[in-house]
Amino acid sequence: MANIPDRPTLDGIQARWVDQWALDDLYRFDRSAVRDDVFAIDTPPPTVSGALHVGHIFSYTHTDTVARFQRMRGKQVFYPMGWDDNGLPTERRVQNYFGVRCDPTQPYVSGFEPPFRGDPPKNHQAIPVSRPNFLELCDELVEIDEQAFEAMFRRLGLSVDWSLLYATIDARSRRISQRAFLRNLARGEAYSQDAPTMWDVDFQTAVAQAEMEDRERPGAYHQIAFARADGGGDVVIDTTRPELIAACVALVAHPDDTRYQPLFGTNVLTPLYGVEVPVVAHELAQPDKGTGIAMICTFGDVTSVTSPNVQIMAMPVRCSGRRDRSSIRSSSTSEASARSRSSPAASGTSATAAARKICSRS
Repeated sequence: MANIPDRPTLDGIQARWVDQWALDDLYRFDRSAVRDDVFAIDTPPPTVSGALHVGHIFSYTHTDTVARFQRMRGKQVFYPMGWDDNGLPTERRVQNYFGVRCDPTQPYVSGFEPPFRGDPPKNHQAIPVSRPNFLELCDELVEIDEQAFEAMFRRLGLSVDWSLLYATIDARSRRISQRAFLRNLARGEAYSQDAPTMWDVDFQTAVAQAEMEDRERPGAYHQIAFARADGGGDVVIDTTRPELIAACVALVAHPDDTRYQPLFGTNVLTPLYGVEVPVVAHELAQPDKGTGIAMICTFGDVTSVTSPNVQIMAMPVRCSGRRDRSSIRSSSTSEASARSRSSPAASGTSATAAARKICSRS
């Protein structure tokens, strides 16, 4: 007769069953299964940017419930797990952990040792390191984090096939991505186009709209007078973003607004820079907002991209700063356009927001 403990306990049972499930290949996907018998789950890989939180656990529990249900229906479930270690959150994690920042101008240092390995003091200024050194630190840290992630998900009992484990930065994933892009190119599905993009001045990289978060900030209207090019007086606008005057390419009003109908097709001069810009009509303009006429800049926000598409996107892009926040004076096709490229004085949250939305044509 088996020994019965004096005090029943669950200690060790979880780990024992996790090991047994792995030994039995309980959730291994049968690659020989026909497509009609397969239920595939395109698992979004969690970002390797620190510790898992309860939100990860809840979301993957939902997916796991579906996977188990489909197995009960007799399906072969393709359920991989991966790690998203190829993005800005991972880069920020490496910066904050080691106290460094990537600077491609720095030379590679063999055997480099970072100043910290976790929790640099708040007053620490990140030291610049070469790109190869930074990538080495990325590889080191994501491996540690990914081991912790896997241990947590295994302990949770997720029914994923761990033999299909991948990372977005590994060689296989990069080859798959590159081959897919080459296939798109061969099919004529890939193209190059001039378009605005959001630029992060800290990471020196483009940022997807999905990674942005809009927040309401307190602001104030500023009335700015644009002199009419024909000398017929001023056109006054209301704006919360006067720092974008240097990037102004047009004034826009609603086509039914009788106050500005006589101005459509005429030009005005931007304050400070004297750049001649047109006054155009578009349905997206709001007659009851401010003075009813607004400036369109390249680019202040999403509205600047979506409003008068055909007219505005055909106009020159005017830059008020370089990608690293510094002001710029660039040559252009006209003296007026060149004058518009100097950076205006700006302060507070508006200036920061403007710096983060410097746009490039790529």
